Amino acid sequence: MRRVILAAATLVTLAACSDGTSSQRYTPQQSTGLRLLGAEADDGFARATAPREFVFPADHGSHPEFRTEWWYFTGNLATAEGRHFGFELTFFRYAVGPAAAQREGTSAWRADQVWMAHFAITDTQGKRFIARERLTREALGLAGAAAEPLHVWVEDWSLTGEGRGDDLRVQLAARDDVTALSLGLASTVPHVAQGDSGLDVKGAGTGNASYYYSVPRLAAEGEVTIGGESFEVTGTAWLDREWSTSSLEPGTVGWDWFALHLSDGSNLMFYRLRTESGGVSPFSGGTLVAADGGRRRLAAQDVRLMAVDEWTSAATGVRYPIAWRLEVPGSAIELVIRPYLNDQELALSVRYWEGAVHAEGRGPLGPLTAQGYLELAGYE
Repeated sequence: MRRVILAAATLVTLAACSDGTSSQRYTPQQSTGLRLLGAEADDGFARATAPREFVFPADHGSHPEFRTEWWYFTGNLATAEGRHFGFELTFFRYAVGPAAAQREGTSAWRADQVWMAHFAITDTQGKRFIARERLTREALGLAGAAAEPLHVWVEDWSLTGEGRGDDLRVQLAARDDVTALSLGLASTVPHVAQGDSGLDVKGAGTGNASYYYSVPRLAAEGEVTIGGESFEVTGTAWLDREWSTSSLEPGTVGWDWFALHLSDGSNLMFYRLRTESGGVSPFSGGTLVAADGGRRRLAAQDVRLMAVDEWTSAATGVRYPIAWRLEVPGSAIELVIRPYLNDQELALSVRYWEGAVHAEGRGPLGPLTAQGYLELAGYE
């Protein structure tokens, strides 16, 4: 799945120029970013076809034998006085050709991996949403990933740290204009292998799947700068890690992804894959992890979703379903999810809505609240 985003047209165009010597930035056309997450092909890349056991720190690093990969951080933060901020910092890798067949060349600018990063801050009190982007190639040290010590970077945006077993500690850093993030994160619950022991199938075709794990709760502490003003913050973050070669089968046009920290200590991830006929793919799914660590794998039929409010972007004209009723009948969970701000659209080279949300409802023990992130991709 997900994610979004691999700037299909954007990254391909950037890659097409990757053996030149110019450092001039390419200004891409906007895309929904779905095209390169599908299509079966005998292209020489590895495919996700069987469950696997994740090994750390190695799997925190790059997997260049697969075409696409991402490190996806989102979270909700607050000052001591209660002022709320949301953040997103994501790193995407896209391989132009298989690692076994990478080209030889004399140009120091030549590279077979291209990278994109997105950085966004939601300032609820200030009613501001700011999103920025970095695009570059893996050459001259401009971008890359290493597992030990853990270091993933796109130009001057980075995550650094270390992670062994279920212990992950990282520092996030991003800065642009008058907006910045400097945040320390530490895992507080075990990592979660999504799907079937890490194999997350999203289509009927061979290899239409990703390897997918999450670190659903990370304690966060650091500083947010917006509009030239800095704030000390604490909060809770979520990390999604995926790599794949072909994950979405033909006929899948987008997804709605929810990652929620519930007030009873449980964590819920669910994505609904939408089809071009207007239906829901049977390969939709997710995981509910209880506070005591018990895990329930969620199939498409285990979660009921109904949009309860919409918002139309003045910038792009796209209409997004930004508020939802989510029910997990088998776990007695009912939530109404709403955004902190309606306008959390990233109208970058890839266009999608991703933003901080809060929820109220009921769980098996009574009233329930939640915070988290919602992603809406593929809307035209």
